This record gives sequence, structure tokens and C-alpha cells, in this order.
Amino acid sequence: MDIDIQTLLFEFIGGLGIFLLGIKYMGDGLQKTAGDRLRDILDRFTSNPFLGVLAGIIVTILIQSSSGTTVLTVGLVNAGFMTLRQAIGVIMGANIGTTVTAFIIGIDLGEYALPIMAAGAMLIFFFNNKKVSAIGQTVFGFGSLFFGLELMSSGMSPLREVQAFQDLTVSMSSNPVLGVVIGTVFTFIVQSSSATIGILQGLFSEGAIELQAALPVLFGDNIGTTITAILASIGATVAAKRAAFTHVIFNLLGTTIVLILLVPFTNYVVWLQGQLELNSEMTIAFAHGSFNIVNTIIQFPFIGALAWLVTKLVPGKDVVVEYKPKHLDPIFIQQSSSLALDQAKAEVIRMGEYASKGLEETNLYLTTNEQKHSEMAMQIEGALNNLDRKITEYLVELSGRSMSELESSKHTALMDSVRDIERIGDHFENIIELIDYKISNKVQITEHAQEDLNNMFDLTILTLKQAIKALDNMDREEALAVIQKEDQIDKMERNFRKRHIIRMNEGTCTGSAGIVFVDIISNLERIGDHAVNIAEEVIGE
Repeated sequence: MDIDIQTLLFEFIGGLGIFLLGIKYMGDGLQKTAGDRLRDILDRFTSNPFLGVLAGIIVTILIQSSSGTTVLTVGLVNAGFMTLRQAIGVIMGANIGTTVTAFIIGIDLGEYALPIMAAGAMLIFFFNNKKVSAIGQTVFGFGSLFFGLELMSSGMSPLREVQAFQDLTVSMSSNPVLGVVIGTVFTFIVQSSSATIGILQGLFSEGAIELQAALPVLFGDNIGTTITAILASIGATVAAKRAAFTHVIFNLLGTTIVLILLVPFTNYVVWLQGQLELNSEMTIAFAHGSFNIVNTIIQFPFIGALAWLVTKLVPGKDVVVEYKPKHLDPIFIQQSSSLALDQAKAEVIRMGEYASKGLEETNLYLTTNEQKHSEMAMQIEGALNNLDRKITEYLVELSGRSMSELESSKHTALMDSVRDIERIGDHFENIIELIDYKISNKVQITEHAQEDLNNMFDLTILTLKQAIKALDNMDREEALAVIQKEDQIDKMERNFRKRHIIRMNEGTCTGSAGIVFVDIISNLERIGDHAVNIAEEVIGE
């Protein structure tokens, strides 16, 4: 039999492309329909590891990607929303949730793929409603999934006649480790275990591969999918790296255990196929589901040990931006207003320290252009917004209690300071956007201008730190020093603007560099104003 290599390749590659697009579209559509609830599900349901597993399953079904869930989890660990132990539960759940795609593929809808895609496209293009459009995207993705599989299947069907491929499957049957390696490498390349399992389902249903050879490849797919989480954790915090590493260890251990029990596991799958009268695709789906559920059941009791192991393997001190407040215990509101005010003040000081750290990271981003500083500053900005909301809620609840005159003025000072600190976060976020613009448009800032910016940054950071210190110790001397420094910041801004106009007139500085420069110094000047507001609250005392 003559095989047309070009057609085989084109159908396979094209089908794989459409399949991956389908998964992405389906996941994006589901994510838009679910909105911000995904993060909420993960945040709320992870109080214990068992709920974490459930949350992992639900979110993975919603976004159709275990890597996506793991990346989300790595992000939440990075942001201090979730501990490593909670994250391990979610990652286990994500592995179970990802098997749903294989079951969807098992329902053979290939012949209806095109009308499903058409229905999705109509919902996207003929309705001017975001919700309907998101549903359309999901439907279109669902159809593309099957259309891509059909193409891949027809591309792969001649493979069973090829002698070299037959030899490969025979050697995979006798040497399961080879199958695991092939599965791992292929998923590593394609970046989607759902796609490689879809291909495996296609090969198995075409009779091009035996069950004994298919199962090790299936286990390898699970190892290959961990690469996405590892890539997501590069440059992230130590905790995030640990979460990604857990994913690898979990799948490696699971594969090792099942490889040792490969003969009974294969017999179980054959028995299942006979009992439930499964088609070839469903047989692989059930094997995948069983593998991940068994893996989770075996390793679930050892979550603590897994956490300990990864902490040993990925050493380092954990620097996490804690989004959640540390000091706001509602019990104090009932018992003592003065204690509750002290708690709130401790949280405001913590928030202020975050703000000055965010400003320092922004300055580092300006001088180095390194993305990690921008990410850190943006995380801090997110934490400031969250703390602002929580502290304000706490203080509002406290305002319902009876307070002495002194407590009342302290309460007002804290309320105002929280607002000022939150605004500082907005200003350094503006500066980061300006630096992003500078980098992406290759705007060159002259050496003199860069020196001016650094000087102004140094002074502003110093002023902000002093304002927070003044508030912490209720120190009038420090507060007065802040007001003097702020005068210097104002003068600096005026001088720098003049010097900048001279540079523009001399032609040493471009217009776009000018806009970036002026906007950065005016944001710094505004941060100085907010620092003075905090200092004035102290003097008002």
C-alpha cells in the first residue's frame, strides 16, 4: 500500500492545530462564562486538602486544562492566598478534572463537528451580548475539538500499515518505559495532555496500537503536562516553584506505582471494557480516569510528606506578598475599641510598608527593565487594594461602637491614611504602565533624565518611609520632617520640568521620552502629597 506522507502529515498537523484551538476556545469561553468565580472557588474551597481536590476538579473541568488550573494555583500561592498544602490538594484535583476531556472525546460526535462549529460561530457573530458570545466561543471550541480529532484520525489511519510504526508499538508493549518516555516527550512538545491523549485514542480506535503499548504512553502524557506549571513558576516565588514541583513529583510517583502494577492494571482495563461495552476511545478515557483517581487516593494521605519533600528539594526563604490581613480580629471590636484600633493601626502600618516596597520595586523596574520587579510591584498593588477593602470594612464596623474623643480622632486618622496608602499604589501602578510603554516602544531616556528620575525616586521613597514611621510612633518631629521633604519634592519636580524643556529645545530628548519623563515625576509628586497627608494626620493628633 502506498502512503501519501504529505497528506498524512498535513491532516495530522492541521487536525492537531484545530484540536488545540478548540481546547483553548472552549476553556476561554467557559472561563468568561464563569468570570472571576474561578479564583473565588479556589480561594474559598481550599480550607482543607479534600475540598482542595474538589476545587481542582471543578476549575479544571471549567477551563479544560489541568495546566491552566496548576498555573492559577501557582499564582495564588505566589500571592499568598493559598498555602503549599492547600495547593497540593488542588493539583491532585486538577489531574482528575483533566480526564473529562478524554471522556468528551469518547462520546463520538465527529460527524456532528461542523454543524456544532457553525452554531458556535453564529452565537459569536450574530449576537451583541458578551454572555451569548462566551457561550458561542465554548460551543465553537467544542466543535473544533471533534473536527480536529476527525482530521487527526484520518491522517493516522494509514499508520497501522507502516512496518516501522508496527515495530515501535511492539517494542513499546515489551518495554513500557519507552512508552512513558514517548508520551512525556510528545506532551512536552504539544503542551497539552488532552491533545496527546486524543491522539492516543485515535490510534487505539484505528487499531494502530495495542492496549499494552497505549497505557504507558498515557502515563507519560501525565508527566509531560507538568512542564507548563514549571514554565509558569520560572521567576516566581519559592512557594510557587514548590507548587509546580509538587505537580511533577505527584505524576512521577503515580506513574512509577502503576508501571509496577502494569499487568493487573491492564487486566482491569480489559475487564472494564468488556463489562461496560466501551468503544476504543472510552476505554482509554476510563484508563486515564482510573489512573488519576487511584493516584490521588494513594497519595492523598501523604500530602504533608509531599509538602515536606518539596520544601527540602526547593530550599530558600519564602517571600510572599500576603494579600490577607494579619491583625484584624473581629473579636476585638466586641471587646475593646482601643484594642481593635491598635489592631487596625498595625495593619495600616503593614500596608504602608508594602506601599514603600512597591515603590522600591517600581524604581528597580525603571533602572533594570527586569520583568520580575514589575510583577512584584503589581502583586503588591493587588495586596494594597485587598488590604484597603478589609481595613476599611473593619474600621466601618468599629465605628458602630462607642469611642472616646481621642479614639474617634485616631479612627478618622486611620480611615484617611488607608485611603492615601491605596492611592500611592495606584500611582506606582501608573508609573509601571509608563515604563512598560517606554520598553515596548523603545523610548530612550537620556542619562541626565534618568539621573533626575532616580534622585526623585530616592527622595520620594525616603519621604514615604518617614511618613509611615511617623504614623507608627505618632512622632510629630518625623511628621514635620516629612512636610519639609515634600517641599523639596515639589521644588525638584518644578526644576526637573524646566531642565527637561531645555533638553527638548536642544533636541537631546525626544517628545515621547518627554511625555514618559513628565508623567513619572508628576506621579512621584502626587505620592509625596499622599505621604504629607499621612504626616498631617499625625500632627493633627
